Amino acid sequence: MKPVRMYTTQVCPYCVRAKALLQQRGVAQIDEIRVDLHPTERDAMVALTGRRTVPQIFIGDTHVGGCDDLVALDQRGGLMPLLGAA
Repeated sequence: MKPVRMYTTQVCPYCVRAKALLQQRGVAQIDEIRVDLHPTERDAMVALTGRRTVPQIFIGDTHVGGCDDLVALDQRGGLMPLLGAA
């Protein structure tokens, strides 16, 4: 399974939802980068994605987007192949 990296904050309900979906799909380890604790990480996130909102999710080198993007990818059947678990 490809590594998953997610930019998050502690109180973000979308972050919680995205993590829950990934765990339901078998992701055991999420590299969580807390932008509320490390503001310079938010700058890095914006530079990588062009977005300021969390979560921002990467599977391997692929930027998936936010929670809604992750859910849509899953509903289209694209999440498991991207994770490398199909």
